[in-house]
Amino acid sequence: MKYSVTFLPDNKTVEVESESTLLHAAEQAGIIINSLCGGDGLCGECQLQVVSGKAQAEINAIAFFSKYEIEHGYVLACRTKVEDNLTVMIPPKSRAEQEQILLAGATITYSEPEKLVLHRRSCEPAFAFDPLVKKVYMELPAPTMEDNISDIDRITRELNKVSHYDHFEISLPCLQNLTEKLRAHQWKVTITFARHNSSGRILEIEGGDTSEKNYGLAIDVGTTTVVVQLVNLKNGKLIGVKGSHNLQARYGEDVISRMIFACVRGSLEPVHKAVITNINHLAQGLAAENHIELRDVTAIVAAGNTTMSHFLLNMTPCAIRLEPYVPTTTVYPQVYARELGIMINHEGILEVEPSIASYVGGDIVAGVLACGMADKQEIQCLIDVGTNGEIVIGNNEWLVCCSASAGPAFEGGGAKSGMRATRGAIEKIEIHDGKVTYETIGKARPRGICGSGLIETIFELVNNKIIEPHGKFDTSRENPRLVNENGELRYIIAFPAETETGEAISISESEIENLIKSKGAVFAAIKSLVDYVGLRFEQLETIYVAGGFGSSLNIPKAIAIGLIPDIDVKRILFIGNSSLTGARLSLTSIDAFEHSLKIARSMTNVELSNYTPFMNEFIAALFLPHTDVKLFPSVHYQS
Repeated sequence: MKYSVTFLPDNKTVEVESESTLLHAAEQAGIIINSLCGGDGLCGECQLQVVSGKAQAEINAIAFFSKYEIEHGYVLACRTKVEDNLTVMIPPKSRAEQEQILLAGATITYSEPEKLVLHRRSCEPAFAFDPLVKKVYMELPAPTMEDNISDIDRITRELNKVSHYDHFEISLPCLQNLTEKLRAHQWKVTITFARHNSSGRILEIEGGDTSEKNYGLAIDVGTTTVVVQLVNLKNGKLIGVKGSHNLQARYGEDVISRMIFACVRGSLEPVHKAVITNINHLAQGLAAENHIELRDVTAIVAAGNTTMSHFLLNMTPCAIRLEPYVPTTTVYPQVYARELGIMINHEGILEVEPSIASYVGGDIVAGVLACGMADKQEIQCLIDVGTNGEIVIGNNEWLVCCSASAGPAFEGGGAKSGMRATRGAIEKIEIHDGKVTYETIGKARPRGICGSGLIETIFELVNNKIIEPHGKFDTSRENPRLVNENGELRYIIAFPAETETGEAISISESEIENLIKSKGAVFAAIKSLVDYVGLRFEQLETIYVAGGFGSSLNIPKAIAIGLIPDIDVKRILFIGNSSLTGARLSLTSIDAFEHSLKIARSMTNVELSNYTPFMNEFIAALFLPHTDVKLFPSVHYQS
């Protein structure tokens, strides 16, 4: 039997089978509900209110609700089955709204079209403009008795003159009807060909001149967001960019939850299809906005962490999460995009940036490529902080990397008032003489607090001596914002009257403890890596901070709580979405793509779970800013 479920305030209605969960119904309606645990009933993020109709809620879920909420029909979407026609309200905190998606990197501009140059510093890499897929118009000499080689040999002979390939692969569809096509167009044709290993691959042969219509997609396949850039492969110019929330979030907010869904609870196929849907929707939108045909998109380069790359290519990621943490592969084959259901040119190709290890992926390889640290003598560091913190240190002679699990704290997870960087999230905060001022995303009334806001909150609390350096509240002084809630002290950042939800936005001691653990894990990873190669922080010429988290990060405050090493702030540079930048470089330059392969082969991964000093460093970092104050000479809290 089927029942209808109407979701408010969207007023979207969908029919689902009896016994379907409300989370499944929301998915069918195209509505993304927060679900950090992937539907296991563990996180309590998917709270909905049943306004009318009968639903069967699992008894264990009541632990997430107050008596008032239970009486007023609040349920967990993942633990509630449809048994009637329902009307359901989605509270603001349960909605996975569009995030502040970092659509571009700050590091890259393109010259016309011979060189692609990272202009911000003269020593950053320049790669010859030589896209992975090219279109070449040719007016071939007609056959004669003296020159009667085969039609395809006639084409490859001319291609050898304009490319650096001495051998070309060609598929059967390209050969079928080739004789008629060449003669019908008086030997005037456009050849589309791609780099494939060390050879060329002829993808398509068209009659006439279509060489101006050649486009590519650079894609950052992030755990949280998917961002696509549309690039003109005739001249390297960026045409448009779009981003969206990763639809895989319905199967878990982090890669571990998604792997558990794919390998234990569900199957790989829906997780794979979710990201393909993302890509197709974004590509279709870009094509429509820029009045181009998707059949003229001939190449894609995607960058993502190792798990995201496996999901994209529909490869089983199950061994990644289990010791000894082994991926299927770290170098991915070139595939036809149609094999994965990506709706570009039927013969268009997809390349995926190579990974390093289970938790250090192609997004970091692309980041190293983008910032140019693999091409400089100076020793530099790249930090990408998210649920998984990845760090690279090195220069043009050596590169070492590691991964540290920072948990969801920096993305607003694990805190009652925490949220992702969406409308209404507090992202900046200051406390002066007990008065709290803040800024929210979109200038909206506050709904919660995101990662950058939480970092600033920790700094402001310790700087104003509201918490001690070990993270506990100082109760020796009266503070009207410090309240006892269910036996736990909480500091109120925004009172109920100020917020959109009518609930206070606050932070507790246990949440502060989690944040200190997260910042400690990241700093301990950086410190362990620096010690591993026998360096000191001051020997790092530059620290690059990548990703959406860094875009709103207050660097001095991040240093002051012990998240980032205490070096001159002028040497700490935010470089935007370096994963997307690196993918775009690889798309528009064969040299750059080959360089990314070389970077991946040369990078040494340090597995911190087997590196004994890491735990000691982690324990030492569970203090604000650190138990060793000599590591933070510039940090002085207010007296």
